[in-house]
Amino acid sequence: MSKLADIRNDYNKGSLEKKALNADPFQQFNQWMKEAIHAECNEPTAVTLATVNAEQQPNCRIVLLKDVCDGGFVFFTNYKSEKGLELANTNYAALNFFWPELERQVRIRGTVTKVSEQQSDEYFQSRPRESQLGAWASAQSEVVKDGQELQANYTALEKQYKGKTIPRPIHWGGYIVKAKSIEFWQGRANRMHDRYQYTVSDAKWSIKQLAP
Repeated sequence: MSKLADIRNDYNKGSLEKKALNADPFQQFNQWMKEAIHAECNEPTAVTLATVNAEQQPNCRIVLLKDVCDGGFVFFTNYKSEKGLELANTNYAALNFFWPELERQVRIRGTVTKVSEQQSDEYFQSRPRESQLGAWASAQSEVVKDGQELQANYTALEKQYKGKTIPRPIHWGGYIVKAKSIEFWQGRANRMHDRYQYTVSDAKWSIKQLAP
């Protein structure tokens, strides 16, 4: 058997009791995010986004969380990217945050819609100019000849928009994952992890504990 099977870590940095949970899962999430940032976790806003394509084949990648609002979790991307096309096909997705420094996970499932054009515009204009140019230069997920082609696109756009405000591409903007379930996972010794799942019905959230 591979030596990978011998790699084991026992979790002993914390515990999670139901009585300590906030009744509002978004408040609970915000608290954990603050603690992840305070603990200087590597890329605390990085989250795995899982989608499916038209053939119901799963796909996943890392995106960055940019906001928590209106009962959902917001990220930005190219609408014509692979993930964008998959979200256009089925508006369901899952998110998974993992903060190994705290031995914590948060798992989210829900429906996905685009945020307003105003929200996308505001966020795009807050980005570094170089990132704005990159959104124009890269046809995300499309095949390119080589890196020189990408750089040539970027350089041409630098010249085009020199001294000018860079508008948001119409094919680029935000999505919000409207949560239907949110699970908080705290590692425990002997694989006896603490798991609590929030689910919503008629705008009310309930909490149940799950076996590890």
